[in-house]
Amino acid sequence: MRALTESPSDLAIKLADQFWPGAMTLILHAQPSLTWDLGEARGTVALRIPNSELTLALLREVGPLAVSSANLTALPVAKNIDEAQGYFGDKVAVYLDAGPSKNSKPSTILDLTDPATVRVVRLGALGLSEIRKCVGKAAEVVVGD
Repeated sequence: MRALTESPSDLAIKLADQFWPGAMTLILHAQPSLTWDLGEARGTVALRIPNSELTLALLREVGPLAVSSANLTALPVAKNIDEAQGYFGDKVAVYLDAGPSKNSKPSTILDLTDPATVRVVRLGALGLSEIRKCVGKAAEVVVGD
């Protein structure tokens, strides 16, 4: 997190410690030196450490990766490699097949770019009550824009 983001807050670190590896994505200000093509990220980076032994082993071997979600916006999460390939086809150069997914819910996406607010961009596997319990009084938790 520290290598890819610009001064992660104590709250970002607390959320990561509590819910990673797992189905939580954090949007933070990107490190200015980060030169990856992240699309229309507007100076931010979305970070996640999934709870998959195969993926964690790969990350330990090669370091952070810039990857797509396993679904297209507003469509269900791909539960296996065939569904992911159905979404993306040859637009994706490499697919990692860790077998069928055990979780049908997408990751919960939290925007932490405003230090006073945790904006829930998408509710997923991690519930609002769990987020609020972890955040406590450190920031306001809001859903959506």
